[in-house]
Order: sequence, then C-alpha cells, then structure tokens
Amino acid sequence: MIHPTAIIDPDASLGEGVEVGAYAVVGPRVTLGEGCRIGPHAIIESYSRIGKGTRIASFASIGAPPQDVKFAGEETWVEIGDGCIIREYVTVNRATAAGRGVTRVGNGVFLMAYCHVAHDCLIGDRVIMANAASLAGHVEIGQGAIISGFVGVHQFVRIGSFAIIGALSGIGRDIPPYVMAVVSRRQRGSGLHGLNLIGLKRNRFPAETIAELKKAYRILFRSGLPLQEALARAAAETAPLPEIRHLLDFVQSSKRGVQR
Repeated sequence: MIHPTAIIDPDASLGEGVEVGAYAVVGPRVTLGEGCRIGPHAIIESYSRIGKGTRIASFASIGAPPQDVKFAGEETWVEIGDGCIIREYVTVNRATAAGRGVTRVGNGVFLMAYCHVAHDCLIGDRVIMANAASLAGHVEIGQGAIISGFVGVHQFVRIGSFAIIGALSGIGRDIPPYVMAVVSRRQRGSGLHGLNLIGLKRNRFPAETIAELKKAYRILFRSGLPLQEALARAAAETAPLPEIRHLLDFVQSSKRGVQR
C-alpha cells in the first residue's frame, strides 16, 4: 500500500508488498526490498538499498549526504540488510568517496529512536543500538554487539562482536570482542568489566569456549603484561578455538589502541 500523499521518485524500485506511509519520501535510485514498511514522514533520500522486510519508522532519514565538508556530491551509497528495525528520527548517512563508498547496516539490526550512523560505518548482523547512540564516521561494529543509550563512538573505532557497551560511554579506543565496557572521560581503571557472559550464553556459545575466553581475558586485560607479551602468552595458554583467534587478531590489528 502506497499512501496517496507519499512521494515516490520514478527512478525508485519497490519490491512486492512494500508499504509507504503518509507524506513519506522515496528518492531516486532507492531500492526497497519486498515487504518493507516505510512509516509516515520518513525520508529515503537517494542512493539507498533497503533489504527485505525492513521497517523504517516515522521521521527517520536514510541516505542523506555525509556530514563531511569534503563531500562534493559523488555517488556513494547506504545499504541496509533484511529484517532490520529502524525507529523514529534515526539518521543513516551515505558514505564518502574517499572512504568505503558505502555505509552498510547488516541483517536483523535494531536501531532505536534518535540513533545516528555516520558515513562509511559498517554495522554487523543483529547489532542493537539503543536510544540516541551515535557513531562517527568509519566506525565498525561486529555482529551481535549491543550499544546502550547515549553512547558516543569516535571515528575509526571498532567495537568487537558480542561486546556490550554501557550507557553514557564515550568510546575513543577499540573495544575487544565478547567483553562488557563502560568508558567515561574521568574514570579510573580499564573500563572493561569482564566478559559479556549473558550475551555469550544467549548466543549459545559452548561452555568450553566461554572458559577459554575467560582465560584469554585474564591474560590480556588483567595480568598487567605489556600487550605483545600478553598476546603471546594468551595464544600459548588457551585452546586454538576460532573465538580465541578472533579475539587475539582483533587486539593485534588495532590501529587506535585497545581499551585495556
């Protein structure tokens, strides 16, 4: 159902069963997958591909130009996966030509009201961002991560898979996979608060994997060892599981530095 007051550009492509609410705008070179629902007054501005069954609520803005003074109108994109929920006043901006050329949101992502996803961000599958969480440009978030309300993430930061970030945090360094973190400017200590055990169990991580991740966590973040020594020891003293390898590789490859 397309409401008679909605504005649909002739160059947009709408899949079967798409619904567009009153006064919504769907701009040029927009693709809406089958079963998408676009709420009243939402704007899908341009150069956006939206997957099947995604719901975009009232007053959301998808595909607006990046907030980058160097942007000169180049063809860049937003891609949003299947089965996402994007609530009121969320903004997801197009990428920059100097960056990735695409801002990408994975499948099954839930962006609560007033969230902001800036240019060139990559958001993995099943990520949850709570109200008013904001990502600066070029941020990467791994699958299954949870970003609590009013969190601000600095540009180029990475947040690892299945990590959880506590409310009101300001994230300026990479957050490792599988951990809990609460970070503020005035805090003392590492900002890490152990593994995200509830999240790991909900996502059916085996008990053996969780036990090995606990060992690695203690060595990397609680032993006081220099980083390279801690990485070598964790590799030597834990089982060679894919999750352990992922954690070690994430820490080793950090360019901004890892929250420890």
